[in-house]
Amino acid sequence: MHPALYQTLHPVDPEIADLIVAEERRQHDKIRLIASENYASAAVLAATGSVLTNQYSEGYPGKRYYEGQQVIDQIEALCAARARALFGADHANVQPYSGSPANLAVYLAFVKPGETVMGMALPAGGHLTHGWNVSATGTWFRAVQYGVRRDNHRIDFDEVRDLARRERPRLLFAGGTAIPRTIDFAAFAEIAREVGAIFVADIAHIAGLVAAGAHPSPVPVADVVTTTTHKTLRGPRGGMILCRSAHQKAIDRAVFPGLQGGPHNHTTAGIAVALREAATAEFGRYAHQIVANARALAAALVERGWSLVTGGTDNHLLLADLTPKRISGKVAARALDAAGIELNYNTIPFDPRKPFDPSGIRLGTPSVTSRGMAEAEMRQVAAWMDAVVSAPDDAALHARIAGEIRELCAKFPAPGILV
Repeated sequence: MHPALYQTLHPVDPEIADLIVAEERRQHDKIRLIASENYASAAVLAATGSVLTNQYSEGYPGKRYYEGQQVIDQIEALCAARARALFGADHANVQPYSGSPANLAVYLAFVKPGETVMGMALPAGGHLTHGWNVSATGTWFRAVQYGVRRDNHRIDFDEVRDLARRERPRLLFAGGTAIPRTIDFAAFAEIAREVGAIFVADIAHIAGLVAAGAHPSPVPVADVVTTTTHKTLRGPRGGMILCRSAHQKAIDRAVFPGLQGGPHNHTTAGIAVALREAATAEFGRYAHQIVANARALAAALVERGWSLVTGGTDNHLLLADLTPKRISGKVAARALDAAGIELNYNTIPFDPRKPFDPSGIRLGTPSVTSRGMAEAEMRQVAAWMDAVVSAPDDAALHARIAGEIRELCAKFPAPGILV
């Protein structure tokens, strides 16, 4: 924590101040491979921690329900303009509190309870809000799910098309949380047009890659694009909806007053800063290095006998099946955490194990790439991972590797963190 911030917070609440410092140390000293996490810059953190949190601003720029919006209107308008420019969208709503509320706004804008929606099944790599049965979206709507092929774990678009023709969904979602390959947005758009569905591309995980041209953009072919603003985009925890101008009114009404009250203005400012950063050449190099690092990590793991879902990756994310290693995902994740490597246990397609103790682990390279690590470091990470997974009960080994990782991390400062 910056000394000035610590000196402000510690006298008021020393417990929280010290816990934040401990969390900073943890984020600095570990290899963070959780695919949905990253490091926000000091500039993003400064905007997010500003006096903008004091202001209520129900409504939209130029049409608020509170006075005193002269500055807030400029901030939100600037943020939305940067989002439109970066992604090439007709309209951008930057008020959603996160990705799940953004997706809920899409439902409210276009479908009524009981109507049919279609998305990727959660065990295949989809997201809860794409109609999975434990989500409100699977309770309030008639949800049908597509999956992946058993032989290669890729999407079978003939099967998706047949399902869409039979079920005639009102919404068709593409995207998810554990998809290691390039998403063919044009193929989804073609199917959606054929069956009269609204095509929604959820790019929460890959927004930073899309912004930098490291992954194809869905904006030219999708009716609506939703995203979080952290993950690969490296902003604060928030959400955005991009859409065609024809859908602007429906989307804006769904966000406010349909689902939310006042936007979080401090978050809007942080998103605006992140979008400005994402328009730079440096960000473009970072996004492409994410993919290079993920591929290097995948290759190094495969060389050590690891089994990767789809055989590798095209983006920031890897999904490993640990069945050949004779260890569960949960046991492996906890052993790796003890050794200084953070990731999450995760189901794999057609997983015979339960979600709380699945066969796989999910890992990604955004955070380590933000620190400046490259292919050589990924090969070392793979060696550490293999050693730990091969000896999950060896506490002495884990302690030694954790020390080596701290030494490596000291060479690559974490953005936004002073230790």
